[in-house]
Amino acid sequence: MSRTTRLGLFLTAAAVLAAALIAAADRLPGFGGDRHPYGERAVAAGLARRTANIVSSVNFDQRAFDTLGEESILFASVLGAGMLLRLARDEHKRRPAAEPVLPTTRLFGATLLPVTVLTGGYLVAHGALSPGGGFQGGVALATALHLAYVAADYLVLKRIRPLAVLDVADALAAGAFAALGLIGLAEGAGYLANTLPLGTFDQLSSGGLVAVVNAAVGVEVASGVVVLLAHFLGQAVEVVPGGRTR
Repeated sequence: MSRTTRLGLFLTAAAVLAAALIAAADRLPGFGGDRHPYGERAVAAGLARRTANIVSSVNFDQRAFDTLGEESILFASVLGAGMLLRLARDEHKRRPAAEPVLPTTRLFGATLLPVTVLTGGYLVAHGALSPGGGFQGGVALATALHLAYVAADYLVLKRIRPLAVLDVADALAAGAFAALGLIGLAEGAGYLANTLPLGTFDQLSSGGLVAVVNAAVGVEVASGVVVLLAHFLGQAVEVVPGGRTR
């Protein structure tokens, strides 16, 4: 395909997309007005399914299929990074040396690590009730683990980081999100339809499918971010060019 043909196809597709976006924007409510149809419907749907956090209701119920795609992007990123950063033929690993750490930095990291773990777990567990959720809580949990790198060094991080377990957990949690959607089909509804018992409003067990999917996302994000950073840290700290793989 010539460059002119590729450019023509791009401009045609861009023109069609621009026209569609302009037509869609023309039907939106006026900016700064008092009419918010999407927000009103989203709040009503969230409360009807006993989900106190409306953002989680939107992410894991009303548009759960979109969120499945977003989670799959993270999973694909982790998988792609693992493939691209695998040990090449002209590279080998060296054992990194222990690094000196200031006592104040060690105290700071050791103090914040349990607090961050607790915060991340809370954000995941209460994702259907209060601000937070699986994505935010998962990142907080991954950050907590890497405070060991800040408070000590890379060798300590490697000792407390069960990379093989997290690799499997990342894949299982990503697959669990997709598999949970089959519950709706088994109940005669749509894929990822919220057909589980809704529970009592403002309780941890409320929201039906929302709480379960939120937990799966928390595990996937936490595991995925740790594995992703492991590939980059390993490349920066352990891998050196030349020689044979050891």
